[in-house]
Amino acid sequence: MTPPATALVPPWSPSADLPGDHTAYDSMSGPGFLPLRQLVLVDLLSMMLAVRPGERAVIAIDGVDGAGKSHLAAELVSLAPHVAGREVHRVSIDGFHHPRAVRVARGTGPDTFYRDSYDYDAFRERVLGPFRGGREFVPAVHDVVSDEPVFPDPVEASDDAVLLVDGIFLRRPELAGEWDASLMLLVPLAVSVPRGNARFPDRPAGTDDPAHPANQRYVGGQRLYLQQARVHPPTWILDNTDLQRPALLEPDPEEPQWLDLP
Repeated sequence: MTPPATALVPPWSPSADLPGDHTAYDSMSGPGFLPLRQLVLVDLLSMMLAVRPGERAVIAIDGVDGAGKSHLAAELVSLAPHVAGREVHRVSIDGFHHPRAVRVARGTGPDTFYRDSYDYDAFRERVLGPFRGGREFVPAVHDVVSDEPVFPDPVEASDDAVLLVDGIFLRRPELAGEWDASLMLLVPLAVSVPRGNARFPDRPAGTDDPAHPANQRYVGGQRLYLQQARVHPPTWILDNTDLQRPALLEPDPEEPQWLDLP
């Protein structure tokens, strides 16, 4: 029997294991906060847990920089024990960055941001292959901040576990077939760019404007990605603009929400 909604709000901070400025997220756990976000996430998680019942499932959480992908994945993992008896694990594609020398070897424009940022071969070898094969998986190989390799312990998962993979560019043509389902976080650039920049307090003034030259590599890379991913619609869309009032949207093939950056 599903417990009442108030019992579904666990005593955790959704940003506890994530770096950067979390003020907007942590305020949602404060006294008097109405759990509207948690209620929406319960609905979302219920749909995710229904993917490939009885088998391991891999679900992508996609969106622009600053959309809230990593925070959302952490929230869903923390919420899962309160919702159903199926294990939920999380991996970030950020743990599979190429070394910086590789990422910028062909330049620092939007094209190289899209094409050269990630080591998808390592991701398949360490995560997707083992997870699909019922074995332990390795959640990361590279720390993008220190630009050094990392060697985390392998992670065991149950036979029917769900693996959430959060990151950018996940519905690109060469990855689209890897997912059993995908979620797109819909956030306008006017919100996502300042939110993403909050992780870097030393950013110069004015860079919260998506049109600022400092954002050209990242915004341009996202536009290129959307052109490449247009034929791979997400399974679900979550409008994550207002963190306290996210909204699940039905992907609309007549007016596709996933084709443009709002």
